[in-house]
Order: sequence, then structure tokens, then C-alpha cells
Amino acid sequence: MIIQGTCSLPRAPAIVFQALIDPTVLQQAIPGCERIEKTGDDEYLAHLKIGIAAVKGSYRARVQISEKRPPHRFTLRMEGKGAPGFVNGTAGIELKEDGHNAQLIYNADVQVGGLIAAVGSRMIEAAAKKLIGDFFQKLSDVLKK
Repeated sequence: MIIQGTCSLPRAPAIVFQALIDPTVLQQAIPGCERIEKTGDDEYLAHLKIGIAAVKGSYRARVQISEKRPPHRFTLRMEGKGAPGFVNGTAGIELKEDGHNAQLIYNADVQVGGLIAAVGSRMIEAAAKKLIGDFFQKLSDVLKK
């Protein structure tokens, strides 16, 4: 499943870039995130509780940041597993200056399996877009502080 979009965030690209790789900020912004642990250079382990329709559960997600070109872009790779199934994906993140704000452009390729896949692609895509929207709203709130 391909998920693409843009978001305007209330800080310069350099500040947004740093926020997007800061575990403390991410823990506050990611919906359902209980904690994030740094496990290596640009590698993290996230503990999440997320539900899509009637399929709810806990996940452990390994996240790796690569192809960093601060403050303009990076690639995010994620492998998440839990009782409801798995979610794997890669996302390209690009930041552009937009006045005093940053314009964030994302392009993700996501695969799901297990019980989650039984929900159906339309519902998964709608849930993913809602989670992404919630993430950007929370990130925006954190950046305004």
C-alpha cells in the first residue's frame, strides 16, 4: 500500500528534522506510543498499542533511519510485529522551507499481514491516514512549545 501526503509544520526544516529523529519528541507525537528506546546509531525500538477497527493490540517496532541529508531528507524503515499481525514499511521524508515553516512531504510503502490484513485495504488505508494526521497534529503541538 502506498501512502503519500504533505504537512506544514510550525518550525524551520532544521528544527523539524531534529524533532523527527528525537525519541523523546516521537514518543509524545506517535499515537499509541508507550515508549521508544534507542538501540543504536539511528536505530530505535518502539512499543505501541494501536487499534484498527476491531483489531487492537500491542506492537514492537524496530525503526531505522538511513540516507540522512540534514535538514532536508531521510529514509525511515520499520518492522512492526504483534499479536494482531505485522506492519513493515519504508518511508521517504523530505523537508522544504516554506516561509517560517517546514513543508514535510512523505511517501511510504507499507505491507501488512495477519489479522490486520483481514480488516481490508480501504479500512487500513483510512486508519493509516488518521494515525498519520494525529501524529502530525501532536508533532505540531510539541513544536509550538
